[in-house]
Amino acid sequence: MFNFFRKKTEKEKLIKLYNQKKKKAFELSRINRIESDKLEKEAFDILNKIDSLPD
Repeated sequence: MFNFFRKKTEKEKLIKLYNQKKKKAFELSRINRIESDKLEKEAFDILNKIDSLPD
């Protein structure tokens, strides 16, 4: 009930950032493929960082 008072973990922050990058990349994929690919690369790097974090 009171989860909005606790601080987000590093993993939660990275997951949110990953989802934002993927959404933006999808939106750009129809307009500017090069920028979309850059965002996909950034999202992939974030995903690797998430995987390397301890649980």
